[in-house]
Amino acid sequence: MKLKFVLVALFTVMLIAAVVTVAPAPAQTAPRRIEITASRFQFTPAEITLKKGEPVVIVLKSTDVTHGLRFKDLDFNLKANKGQTSELPFTPTKTGDFVGQCSVFCGTGHGKMKLTLHVVE
Repeated sequence: MKLKFVLVALFTVMLIAAVVTVAPAPAQTAPRRIEITASRFQFTPAEITLKKGEPVVIVLKSTDVTHGLRFKDLDFNLKANKGQTSELPFTPTKTGDFVGQCSVFCGTGHGKMKLTLHVVE
């Protein structure tokens, strides 16, 4: 009976030691948020640099009229209505310099409204 008690106690101590020494899983970090403000006829900031494979959330805020941001080569299109904010998760899969344009006609300077995205390794 005494041997049985010792074995149960030893097993319990070993089990507790195993649980205590297990390393906790690393905390999942939220993707970085990239905030872009759209107003006639510019994006602020006008240039952004991202790392290939790094997940981000692109947040587009329109201050005056409805605007969009489209990167044709990256299959990316986001629209924000007047005075509102929209967001889109995005993970760049190729490197290079990409020029995005406003995808919603917003007036006479619409064609000049561009944002350059640099994707690096």
